[in-house]
Amino acid sequence: MPEVFQYPMSYPALWLDYYFIATWSFGMLFLGLVWAVFYRYGKFSYGVDLGCFWKTTLLVLFTTVSLGGPNFYNTRFAGEHGQDGDSIKISGDTLLYLDRKGNEKKLGIADIKSIYQESITYNPPPKIFIVAVKSPLRDSLFVTTNLPGYKRFLSDLSRRTGIEAKLR
Repeated sequence: MPEVFQYPMSYPALWLDYYFIATWSFGMLFLGLVWAVFYRYGKFSYGVDLGCFWKTTLLVLFTTVSLGGPNFYNTRFAGEHGQDGDSIKISGDTLLYLDRKGNEKKLGIADIKSIYQESITYNPPPKIFIVAVKSPLRDSLFVTTNLPGYKRFLSDLSRRTGIEAKLR
């Protein structure tokens, strides 16, 4: 009997598919507004004076915020919610990963050679990689600790493959 594990959908599918467009648009809108205020009220001179230095510093600061804010949010959001709606199924002699858009990835249970957690986590939550090797080909997929019942999934997979999952 196949066992299906599925990530919960904490956001609407439309937001999960297009959040980066919205965040970058807001960042660029913010940057455009800052530049509009500086063009309207700023008095820039070509000489080197303290006023020009502070205006330039503020423009660099606001540019950094308008580019870095969306980048920070998008990176963190993709780490935490990039798999929302995806499912993984252990069925017979295959491991099937199906994402929310309908793309699937299959690994043979007999081809799985290692199950390990990444050594350094740059984005939460930690990823647990499942690596399969078949002749000259090497393929992998990962699950995160956001998967409800991920420990049970890993224990079932370890029992079927005979490979112990190396978790930190």
